[in-house]
Amino acid sequence: MAKILITGGAGFIGSNLCEHFLNEGHSVVVLDNFATGHRHNLAPFMENALFELVEGDIRNMADCHRATAGADYVLHQAALGSVPRSIKDPITTNEVNVSGFLNMLVAARDAGVKRFVYAASSSTYGDSVALPKVEDQIGKPLSPYAITKFVNELYAEIFSKTYGLETIGLRYFNVFGRRQDPNGAYAAVIPLFVKQLMNHQSPLINGTGDFSRDFTYIDNVVQMNERAMLTQKPEAINTVYNTAVGDRTTLNELLGYLKEFLSDFDPAIADVAVEYGPNRQGDIPHSLASIEKAKQLLDYQPTHPIKQGLKEAVGWYWSHLK
Repeated sequence: MAKILITGGAGFIGSNLCEHFLNEGHSVVVLDNFATGHRHNLAPFMENALFELVEGDIRNMADCHRATAGADYVLHQAALGSVPRSIKDPITTNEVNVSGFLNMLVAARDAGVKRFVYAASSSTYGDSVALPKVEDQIGKPLSPYAITKFVNELYAEIFSKTYGLETIGLRYFNVFGRRQDPNGAYAAVIPLFVKQLMNHQSPLINGTGDFSRDFTYIDNVVQMNERAMLTQKPEAINTVYNTAVGDRTTLNELLGYLKEFLSDFDPAIADVAVEYGPNRQGDIPHSLASIEKAKQLLDYQPTHPIKQGLKEAVGWYWSHLK
């Protein structure tokens, strides 16, 4: 069994990774400053002898060294997400996503970890209009956030070549599922829509609703992290992978599915009206991933297409938000 450090483990994706790897019998250390994560996400693990919480900040080198001590693997999830937040405050986004990332690479190198798996982003594709998105064909970034995530990939590649640190980047495509926070100014679209529909409030779609995304259920993301962490294929490491399902859904279709599944709990939700507003700055029109590289090199097989994932997510939100 391995000792795994999960940065940002109190967040949505991080806490799901904690749950999975603890259930598999691994030791899990979480480094988190609770800037965006929540203590209640870690509450189920606090009495587990295999779990350890290190309260600290990836911008603090001492915290990074303390957390990586003795770790076999690092799953680096800590970041400030959200394109709008990065546009409003590019400096803090850069400090966390670039300086913090570099700190973690150095700490992982110094601790002699076996592999550093990190959350990359589909925002790296920027203004590229090609569909589906293929890993080696990117455009120019469209936001400060996208720049930071691209810089992460550049730093990871340099650390692989210069220091021999094994790295794998996972370009997440619109991840959703249990524990994703529906509150706050930068809530992701699916939990935000779910909360609004449950309260009989009209969701606001930015644009006409024709923009499309490769919405990816959390279980698929957990699988990708595990396969990236454990693969023994030399050709599978020191690279990046799309982490998605390889299918796209428009925002209008998404709302239709959410209303359908939520109506099983509350029929009145089917009649909630939808509002439309201006496009959001920094948004790309369409996103669709090729997952052939992950299938070939990591034996990745997504278990949850969009509708199955949404149905499970809706059930979780209904039991936890009501």
